[in-house]
Amino acid sequence: MILLIGGTSETAPLAAGLAAAGYAVLVSTATETPLAIGDHPRIARRSGRLDAEKMAALIAEKGIRAIVDAAHPYAVEAHRTAREAAARLAIPCLLFCRPALLTPAAVPPEGGPSASGPPAGRGLPEITVAFAADHAAAAALAFADRRPVLLTTGSRNLAPYADAARKTGIPLWVRVLDAPESLTACREAGIPAERIIAGRGPFSVEENLALIGRCGIGVLVSKESGRAGGLDAKLAAARLSGCRIVVIGRPSLLPSLPVFSDPADLVAALKDLLPPGGHR
Repeated sequence: MILLIGGTSETAPLAAGLAAAGYAVLVSTATETPLAIGDHPRIARRSGRLDAEKMAALIAEKGIRAIVDAAHPYAVEAHRTAREAAARLAIPCLLFCRPALLTPAAVPPEGGPSASGPPAGRGLPEITVAFAADHAAAAALAFADRRPVLLTTGSRNLAPYADAARKTGIPLWVRVLDAPESLTACREAGIPAERIIAGRGPFSVEENLALIGRCGIGVLVSKESGRAGGLDAKLAAARLSGCRIVVIGRPSLLPSLPVFSDPADLVAALKDLLPPGGHR
């Protein structure tokens, strides 16, 4: 059995590819977020956060032969846990990382302009992307513009943005998953209910553009979630609306792990490493 650490849009095609190759797959997600993994007889699912101890126990209990780590690019703790558990039990760990859409040479510590978005269409301006190393730097950049801010980075790390909104009086809108824990995090951060947009992306250019217009947004804050995470649609909407973009740079990849950006390549590599039905 393969333990697939998932939760992103790539989880379903990875699980399907592994199952089609002949592997039994246990999909593990931190929450019970809906996933289109179907009812394939070789695919099972569990949910709930795992530390290294719990993951190691799960691996031993289920006879896990390898870990495929397809957690979100920003899920640093999940990546660390997978690597530690794999090392402890001496099983392979393969890392799937969705391709980035923007490729700054480096993210400056203070978070400054360092990259441009995709080429502008005919008659549309280029868009400058301000990269920030962390949420504190992103909040400082976003609110320095003195225009309403739309935060699209999820329900974690809300505090720097909520604090900046209170101090400056600049409106802050947050778009989060329509999950109870996300809404609770917003309330605990002091985000007014009327400025919480709950939904499940990725969102289209038209949806982003409508939200930017409706709320009078001047600055949009995003992670580098790649095309699969809807960053291309955010960039296009920002260009059309004249909205500024602040992007939090991706954490560094874990060293010494095989990294893949295509599900088929990962499945092929795993088949070479551990043939389906074989034994370690």
